[in-house]
Amino acid sequence: MVTLTFLGTGTSMGVPMIACDCKVCTSSDTRDKRTRSSIMISVGNKNILVDTTTDLYHQALKNNIQNVNAVLYTHAHADHIHGIDELRRFNHVQHEEIVCYGKADAVEAIESIFKYIFTRKNGQFDIPQLRTEHISGVINLFGLDITPIEILHGSQIIYGYRFLDCAYLTDCSAIPEKSLELLQGLDILIIDGLRYAPHKNHFSYSEALEMVESLKPKRAYLTHLTHDYLYEDMKDKLPENVFLPYDGLQIELREQVR
Repeated sequence: MVTLTFLGTGTSMGVPMIACDCKVCTSSDTRDKRTRSSIMISVGNKNILVDTTTDLYHQALKNNIQNVNAVLYTHAHADHIHGIDELRRFNHVQHEEIVCYGKADAVEAIESIFKYIFTRKNGQFDIPQLRTEHISGVINLFGLDITPIEILHGSQIIYGYRFLDCAYLTDCSAIPEKSLELLQGLDILIIDGLRYAPHKNHFSYSEALEMVESLKPKRAYLTHLTHDYLYEDMKDKLPENVFLPYDGLQIELREQVR
């Protein structure tokens, strides 16, 4: 069994936003509380994080994460990497290093930003024990094939990921033709739908729906969401096969891994 958990569904500022008293930021509905965007893929008892967000500490506690066995990075922006130091607790528990995978430029940026991690002596468990791997094609983690998908985040090429018949495309403003070919036949598409107004680095609500219509997944979930979206109000507005996820939502992917 493979399970996907939405650890965070919010934009880089999170929801509620600091110093905002709009109806979403003041909502009492827990589904309107959105930490920074991330998912966890669980393959049996092995957990793969996609990004180490600013909110990883709280996400790990809320979701009772007991182990992290690998990390996939989409890109090196602050909201996707600044929780990296929380991985040291999993080193303590697991007594082993954690391998972090990503596009070469993203991995190199992370190594530069967090130089204290990658220039340490082995065995210093007061800092994370990590090893990095550049990836450019399919990798297999714990029996699960994972395909990096090149997408555009403004002018920057970053990674989304496909595993089984599910794809995760956060921080996406366009999808190159060659990547569209890798996104056919999806059961589940998780796609950036930042806000209603256009944004140069992200799909807007309408642009995300257009991409869903083009790719025709069985189900689609919007993520990296601002305070434009009140969860309760969206249920009657979204197309039949499109949903707002919420932090902590789990989806079971029943296909077998090899």
